[in-house]
Order: sequence, then C-alpha cells, then structure tokens
Amino acid sequence: MKDLTIDYALRATWQAVSKMYNEEAKNYGLTMAIGFTLLSMDPKGGTPSTTLGPKMGMEATSLSRILKTIEERGYIERRPNPNDGRGVLIYLTALGLEKREASKDVVLRFNEVVKEHVSEQDLNGFFKTIDIINKLITDKKIYIKTTNN
Repeated sequence: MKDLTIDYALRATWQAVSKMYNEEAKNYGLTMAIGFTLLSMDPKGGTPSTTLGPKMGMEATSLSRILKTIEERGYIERRPNPNDGRGVLIYLTALGLEKREASKDVVLRFNEVVKEHVSEQDLNGFFKTIDIINKLITDKKIYIKTTNN
C-alpha cells in the first residue's frame, strides 16, 4: 500500500519488535513465544493452565505446543490443583525462573530505551491511541454488521 495506514504501521512495527525479541531471545536459548509464556506465569503461586491462554490471547493448541516444549526443557512442571482435583497448576522451576528473569530484563530494556527516545507526552498519546483502537474493536465499532432481509 502506498499510503501509510494505521493497520500497516501496527503490523510492521509489531513484526520488527517480534523479530528483535526473537533475535535477543536466541542469546538465552529462548524464543519470544517462550519468553512471553514465562512472563505470563505467576512466579510463586503457580498458574492454572486454563487461565494462561486467555491471559496471553492464544489459542489452546498453540499454547499446548509451547507448554510441552518448555516442560521438556525443564522450565515448568505441572502439579494437580489442590483446590480443584480436575485442574492443573503450572509452576516455574528454578531454571524457568531464571529464564523468566532474563525475559523480563529484555522487555524492560526495550521499554527503557524507547522511553529515552520518546517524550512522555508522545508516549501518553501512543497509549491513549492504542486504548481507543482496542475499545473500538471490543465495542465492535469498526465493522458494523447489517442484516439483509
């Protein structure tokens, strides 16, 4: 597309961020998806497997694949939920906590550098714009369905 659209700017920027995170994650033997998963887990109390997908905005099949991988690598362990015999809690192992901390440092560094180069006013405007876009989508204000009877 010749003109820069909001959609294009969002996609291109996210692709660049994603690529940057994946390149950095390699230094820790991780991927961006694994790092994001580790960051989404409660580091102390365990995380119910059923809440992880919605929290991360991921489909169950994709999340299952990532959980299997990080369990095989020894980053997590699954234990029965003591409050619900049918459920499972996912706990980070010592190695998982280490990898989670590395992922956290990478994310914080990104935020730090961006904040050094973007004014607080511009950053506030960015977050306000993102909030508006999300609200428009959530409230289904972008594409209004019409019925043809």
